[in-house]
Amino acid sequence: MKVRKLSGLVLMSSVLALSACGNASQSKSSQTTAQTENVPKEATALEVDLLLAQAATLINQEVSVEGVCTHICAHGGKKIFLMGSDDTQTIRVESGNLGAFKSECVNHIVTVKGVLKEDRIDEAYLQAWEAQLKESAEKHGEGEGCTTEKVARGETANTTDTRIADFRERIAKREAEEGKAYLSFYHIEATDYEIQS
Repeated sequence: MKVRKLSGLVLMSSVLALSACGNASQSKSSQTTAQTENVPKEATALEVDLLLAQAATLINQEVSVEGVCTHICAHGGKKIFLMGSDDTQTIRVESGNLGAFKSECVNHIVTVKGVLKEDRIDEAYLQAWEAQLKESAEKHGEGEGCTTEKVARGETANTTDTRIADFRERIAKREAEEGKAYLSFYHIEATDYEIQS
């Protein structure tokens, strides 16, 4: 991606700056440091896969991530989804105070800055969901939820009842393997974004 190209360019310019003079002085070292510090902030953006791999350690911290925008929410344009290496490596981004995302985001690389948040699904969450379904004949959206978000969460079930049952199975498996009786999903509350290409 763009990040790797910039990193390679910075490394090459640093090597050239140091090898230009066989006697690398303090001023040359300072010059190289200045070049590195002037790298655009996009160079520090994490790829989606890496962000998701480190997400548990970055909760409530400011992050910068770059990925291909695969979807913008049709209900007001306040959510986009950034994809990494494939559609199982996807993170939701909420616009917050930024308003609606520009429609040009879709099918382009987008760099987002914001705060990483954790969403937990546990038994209490599932029971509240079931109670809400019983109280109301209406269901969320078309009743099956956002397809893009379902893919990002690794969901394969198609009905609300099977989605809830699937979550229960996954929670039980995680509790048995890791001792955690919940599933963690992550999203970013955006403070800024830029369409790269």
